Amino acid sequence: VVVVVVVVVVAVDVIAVVVVVVVVAIVVVMVVVVGVVMAVVVVVVGVVAVASVVVVVVVVVVAAVVVVMVVAGVVASVVGAVVVVVVLVVVVVVVVVVVVLVVVVVAVVVVVVVLVVVALVVVVVVVEVVVVVVVVVVVVV
Repeated sequence: VVVVVVVVVVAVDVIAVVVVVVVVAIVVVMVVVVGVVMAVVVVVVGVVAVASVVVVVVVVVVAAVVVVMVVAGVVASVVGAVVVVVVLVVVVVVVVVVVVLVVVVVAVVVVVVVLVVVALVVVVVVVEVVVVVVVVVVVVV
Protein backbone atom coordinates (compact mmCIF):
# COMPACT_ATOMS: atom_id res chain seq x y z
CA VAL A 1 0.00 0.00 0.00
CA VAL A 2 2.85 2.37 0.83
CA VAL A 3 4.46 1.64 -2.50
CA VAL A 4 1.22 2.33 -4.31
CA VAL A 5 0.80 5.60 -2.42
CA VAL A 6 4.38 6.64 -3.21
CA VAL A 7 3.95 5.72 -6.89
CA VAL A 8 0.69 7.66 -7.07
CA VAL A 9 2.21 10.69 -5.33
CA VAL A 10 5.28 10.63 -7.59
CA ALA A 11 3.09 10.18 -10.62
CA VAL A 12 0.91 13.11 -9.55
CA ASP A 13 4.04 15.19 -8.91
CA VAL A 14 5.46 14.28 -12.33
CA ILE A 15 2.15 15.13 -14.00
CA ALA A 16 2.01 18.37 -12.03
CA VAL A 17 5.56 19.27 -13.11
CA VAL A 18 4.75 18.44 -16.73
CA VAL A 19 1.55 20.50 -16.56
CA VAL A 20 3.42 23.42 -14.98
CA VAL A 21 6.19 23.22 -17.61
CA VAL A 22 3.62 23.07 -20.41
CA VAL A 23 1.63 25.96 -18.93
CA VAL A 24 4.82 28.02 -18.43
CA ALA A 25 5.89 27.20 -22.00
CA ILE A 26 2.46 28.23 -23.29
CA VAL A 27 2.61 31.45 -21.25
CA VAL A 28 6.14 32.18 -22.50
CA VAL A 29 5.08 31.53 -26.10
CA MET A 30 1.99 33.69 -25.62
CA VAL A 31 4.08 36.49 -24.08
CA VAL A 32 6.58 36.27 -26.94
CA VAL A 33 3.80 36.16 -29.54
CA VAL A 34 1.94 39.02 -27.88
CA GLY A 35 5.20 40.96 -27.58
CA VAL A 36 5.99 40.41 -31.26
CA VAL A 37 2.44 41.31 -32.24
CA MET A 38 2.60 44.43 -30.07
CA ALA A 39 5.97 45.34 -31.57
CA VAL A 40 4.53 44.89 -35.06
CA VAL A 41 1.50 46.96 -34.05
CA VAL A 42 3.79 49.68 -32.66
CA VAL A 43 5.84 49.67 -35.87
CA VAL A 44 2.69 49.76 -38.01
CA VAL A 45 1.23 52.56 -35.89
CA GLY A 46 4.54 54.42 -36.16
CA VAL A 47 4.60 53.97 -39.93
CA VAL A 48 0.97 55.09 -40.15
CA ALA A 49 1.76 58.10 -37.94
CA VAL A 50 4.76 59.03 -40.10
CA ALA A 51 2.67 58.51 -43.24
CA SER A 52 -0.05 60.68 -41.73
CA VAL A 53 2.48 63.42 -40.98
CA VAL A 54 3.84 63.13 -44.52
CA VAL A 55 0.30 63.33 -45.92
CA VAL A 56 -0.44 66.39 -43.76
CA VAL A 57 2.81 68.04 -44.88
CA VAL A 58 2.02 67.27 -48.54
CA VAL A 59 -1.52 68.62 -48.13
CA VAL A 60 -0.19 71.78 -46.45
CA VAL A 61 2.43 72.25 -49.18
CA VAL A 62 -0.17 71.69 -51.92
CA ALA A 63 -2.55 74.09 -50.17
CA ALA A 64 0.24 76.66 -49.87
CA VAL A 65 1.06 76.24 -53.56
CA VAL A 66 -2.63 76.62 -54.43
CA VAL A 67 -2.86 79.74 -52.24
CA VAL A 68 0.27 81.17 -53.86
CA MET A 69 -1.15 80.39 -57.31
CA VAL A 70 -4.48 82.01 -56.41
CA VAL A 71 -2.74 85.08 -54.99
CA ALA A 72 -0.50 85.24 -58.06
CA GLY A 73 -3.59 84.94 -60.26
CA VAL A 74 -5.33 87.74 -58.37
CA VAL A 75 -2.21 89.92 -58.53
CA ALA A 76 -1.85 89.18 -62.24
CA SER A 77 -5.51 90.03 -62.79
CA VAL A 78 -5.19 93.31 -60.88
CA VAL A 79 -1.98 94.20 -62.71
CA GLY A 80 -3.63 93.29 -66.01
CA ALA A 81 -6.64 95.44 -65.20
CA VAL A 82 -4.40 98.36 -64.21
CA VAL A 83 -2.38 97.96 -67.42
CA VAL A 84 -5.59 97.90 -69.48
CA VAL A 85 -6.88 101.04 -67.73
CA VAL A 86 -3.54 102.82 -68.19
CA VAL A 87 -3.44 101.86 -71.87
CA LEU A 88 -7.02 103.05 -72.35
CA VAL A 89 -6.23 106.36 -70.60
CA VAL A 90 -3.13 106.83 -72.76
CA VAL A 91 -5.13 106.05 -75.91
CA VAL A 92 -7.87 108.51 -74.89
CA VAL A 93 -5.29 111.22 -74.11
CA VAL A 94 -3.53 110.63 -77.44
CA VAL A 95 -6.85 110.76 -79.32
CA VAL A 96 -7.84 113.99 -77.52
CA VAL A 97 -4.43 115.55 -78.27
CA VAL A 98 -4.67 114.53 -81.93
CA VAL A 99 -8.21 115.93 -82.20
CA VAL A 100 -7.12 119.20 -80.57
CA LEU A 101 -4.14 119.43 -82.91
CA VAL A 102 -6.37 118.77 -85.93
CA VAL A 103 -8.81 121.46 -84.76
CA VAL A 104 -5.94 123.92 -84.22
CA VAL A 105 -4.45 123.14 -87.64
CA VAL A 106 -7.84 123.51 -89.33
CA ALA A 107 -8.42 126.80 -87.48
CA VAL A 108 -5.00 128.08 -88.53
CA VAL A 109 -5.66 127.04 -92.14
CA VAL A 110 -9.06 128.77 -92.07
CA VAL A 111 -7.52 131.95 -90.62
CA VAL A 112 -4.74 131.91 -93.22
CA VAL A 113 -7.24 131.35 -96.05
CA VAL A 114 -9.44 134.20 -94.76
CA LEU A 115 -6.42 136.51 -94.49
CA VAL A 116 -5.26 135.58 -98.00
CA VAL A 117 -8.75 136.20 -99.39
CA VAL A 118 -8.97 139.56 -97.58
CA ALA A 119 -5.52 140.50 -98.84
CA LEU A 120 -6.48 139.55 -102.40
CA VAL A 121 -9.69 141.58 -102.14
CA VAL A 122 -7.71 144.57 -100.84
CA VAL A 123 -5.17 144.21 -103.66
CA VAL A 124 -7.95 143.95 -106.25
CA VAL A 125 -9.73 147.00 -104.84
CA VAL A 126 -6.49 149.00 -104.77
CA VAL A 127 -5.68 147.95 -108.34
CA GLU A 128 -9.20 148.91 -109.45
CA VAL A 129 -8.96 152.29 -107.73
CA VAL A 130 -5.58 152.91 -109.33
CA VAL A 131 -6.95 151.90 -112.74
CA VAL A 132 -9.99 154.13 -112.30
CA VAL A 133 -7.81 157.06 -111.22
CA VAL A 134 -5.45 156.51 -114.15
CA VAL A 135 -8.38 156.28 -116.57
CA VAL A 136 -9.97 159.43 -115.13
CA VAL A 137 -6.67 161.31 -115.30
CA VAL A 138 -6.06 160.16 -118.87
CA VAL A 139 -9.60 161.11 -119.92
CA VAL A 140 -9.45 164.49 -118.20
CA VAL A 141 -6.06 165.32 -119.63
